[in-house]
Amino acid sequence: MTPLSFLIILAIAIAFLMLMIMKVKMHPVLALFLTSIGLGLALGNNIIGTVNLINSGFGGTLKGIGVTIILGSILAMGIQDTGAATSISNFFTRLFRGKVLELAPALTAFIVSIPVFGDITMVLTAPIASILSKRKKISMSSMSSFIGMGLGLTHGLVPPTPGILAIALMYGADLGLTIFWGTVIAFIAFFGTWLLLRGWAAKEWIEPREDFVEGFEAAKSDSVEDVIIHEPGLPNAFMAMLPVLIPVVLITFASFAKVYMDEGGSSLTFFTSIGDRVIALSIGVVFTVLLGFYKAEKVKQFHTRTTGEKDCKVRQIIFGNWVSRGLTVALLPLLITAMGGAMGGMLKHAPVIKELGAIVAGTSLLPILVPFFTASIIMIAVGSMTTAGLTAAAIILPMLDSLGLSPVAATLSIGCGTMVLSHLNDSGFWIMTQFFNLNTKQGLKYLTIPRAVAGIIGIIALSIFVSMGLI
Repeated sequence: MTPLSFLIILAIAIAFLMLMIMKVKMHPVLALFLTSIGLGLALGNNIIGTVNLINSGFGGTLKGIGVTIILGSILAMGIQDTGAATSISNFFTRLFRGKVLELAPALTAFIVSIPVFGDITMVLTAPIASILSKRKKISMSSMSSFIGMGLGLTHGLVPPTPGILAIALMYGADLGLTIFWGTVIAFIAFFGTWLLLRGWAAKEWIEPREDFVEGFEAAKSDSVEDVIIHEPGLPNAFMAMLPVLIPVVLITFASFAKVYMDEGGSSLTFFTSIGDRVIALSIGVVFTVLLGFYKAEKVKQFHTRTTGEKDCKVRQIIFGNWVSRGLTVALLPLLITAMGGAMGGMLKHAPVIKELGAIVAGTSLLPILVPFFTASIIMIAVGSMTTAGLTAAAIILPMLDSLGLSPVAATLSIGCGTMVLSHLNDSGFWIMTQFFNLNTKQGLKYLTIPRAVAGIIGIIALSIFVSMGLI
């Protein structure tokens, strides 16, 4: 098979995947499965070999990210029920002294989306953004632009979010360094995009959803206390951030420990143990559970308000309700990520990939841009950051040596590429438009454009760091 025929087959496969998801309205898991079968047969495998490759890719990806997604989803339920997301938003409101309030929920989304799947973060931050919009008369165009961009950046660039985690594991990239540089690049892209688009995003007035702001009035003054969201029983900001930040800090610290501590020493063993992604996230969940017991009344109030049950014990809510809701939330990203890994596994076993890599390496295109453009093109076609990232990662994997990229650089380049262009075939696009009160045209304007700008700023920053030899 020639590189040209491989590219034609790949283009047909992506077009088929896009058709199944967008036109036929087929579930992404089934669409990915059928596309993987067709791709495997078209690449010269028999049916048994194709199914074996699918099983191998699905199981391998699930093994790498399955427990992580489940733990992250349980953690998200705790953040929701304890009011932690509201506390984090209040912290940023006070930090900016009640000004540039679009940054409060946007930075909340930026932080929360690191261990929590992006769609969940949208649901957590939408009511907060709506209330702040009502209090300070900030258009939902500004709120949606920077919340969607903020959560997209950490969703696409910072493990242990499932998609970027699976890519990092596929490439053997150091997780701590991926988290560190992913956070740095995401931070640069976030504020770069905010500075560029802040005035543009505020030009159109869009009301918040009425059901989110019922009972709330516009602030009577510019006082910070008039702006923040007052709810009884909220945890303080430090406690609210701990469950989210602890896993990230532990994983990152373990990577630096490997560099600066003596190999074989007890200290290194300790820090690499607690920095294991599953153990680190488990510690984050433990802190969430402790926060739940500490804020038991808040947890029970939220449970009563959402379910109607009045006499449920807090331990039943935490160990029963949180887990069952978390598993329900985890199922879809779990299956989509694993099936995306199955399709990616099909591609990376194609022998012609190495020949294609040599051709690409011989062009004048900067090597760091190859994963970026590959992920961007697939993202435009399939609409899922996870699917696009894993598919691009499988295509680029055999090219890494030819391109001369480090695993961390290639991982983050793909992450930046998945920011371009989220549009009508992205399920998250429709969740955001629904919860942030946007019509389709406004969604394309205030969700698609800021993410694309952030992805471009991100790849520019990454290119500079790579050229300096830092990554």
